[in-house]
Amino acid sequence: MLYFLGRRFLSSAAVLVVVSIVSFLLIQAPEGDYSSTAKAFAIGQGGLSEAEAEALAEAIRERYNLDQPIPVQYFRWISGIFTEGDFGESFYFNRPVSVLMAERLPRTLLIATVSHLLATLIGVSLGIFAATQQHRLGDTVSTVLAFLGMTIPRFFMALVILYVLAFIVRSPYIGSLYSPQFVLAPFSLAKLWDLFLHVWPVLFIAAFGGLAYNLRVMRGNLLDVLRQPYIEAARAKGLPYRRVVLKHAVPNALHPLVMYQGVILPYMLAGELEAAIILAIPTIGPLMLDSLNQQDLFVTSTILLILSTVLVIGNFLADVLLALLDPRIRLAH
Repeated sequence: MLYFLGRRFLSSAAVLVVVSIVSFLLIQAPEGDYSSTAKAFAIGQGGLSEAEAEALAEAIRERYNLDQPIPVQYFRWISGIFTEGDFGESFYFNRPVSVLMAERLPRTLLIATVSHLLATLIGVSLGIFAATQQHRLGDTVSTVLAFLGMTIPRFFMALVILYVLAFIVRSPYIGSLYSPQFVLAPFSLAKLWDLFLHVWPVLFIAAFGGLAYNLRVMRGNLLDVLRQPYIEAARAKGLPYRRVVLKHAVPNALHPLVMYQGVILPYMLAGELEAAIILAIPTIGPLMLDSLNQQDLFVTSTILLILSTVLVIGNFLADVLLALLDPRIRLAH
């Protein structure tokens, strides 16, 4: 088991190194940098002359080491992360990236984690129900629900919900995390409920796709398992159908779902990002959009690195859970 975990850990660390390099290079791919954006803004909106704007751009390049070769910029950034926990300074927001992440990352992870739990619990439960009700009304309704969850784009759901809330319901719970009276108030059940009223669309959108996938996979796997000879033998011995399903069939149908848990949290994060951008919820989503528009190198690279780290950690934990669930996997390595 230790050898299995060691191999998985080393491969995960290697993936993170590659991802950090690729994400940093991708942000550098477009022509120009933040100094170019600042120069164009200074000329167009600030009323500066060409020479003054160029001097401003040069000062920005020197301040943030943008005049250095890309490998030098990368090693400065990555070494600062490992030695000092410094992710650099945001060009556009003029604040340390670590401060921006500390403000918004916990909100994002909380919403994504709650969405993940809802998608798993509800999706697996509906998958079990659908498999045991094959070709009946419950199975048909669950199949339609899974189809909608897998095919409707999340940004489209966010746009529809935004339109309904803004123009039909005229809800005041749009574009923020809390109502004004709760922003500075201490934590309470009333404040928690107010938070839910603001973020429930994001929770729903992020969880809906994962719920649909869990439902489809659980239904298909459980139907296959229920046809196995040992299930028929258990039924022939007179064991109650409910006990056969829950104790003997469901555990053996969970393997693909355990593997899927490694990628579902990043999937929830992606859904949260899309919904938060459209619904203007102050999480990482709008921050990433602003940083991309402004070519804010360190903010965008840090967000991509964090999302990749979550994906790698999720896959590592999924491998561990799968090895604990099925000894053949860890013994084979």
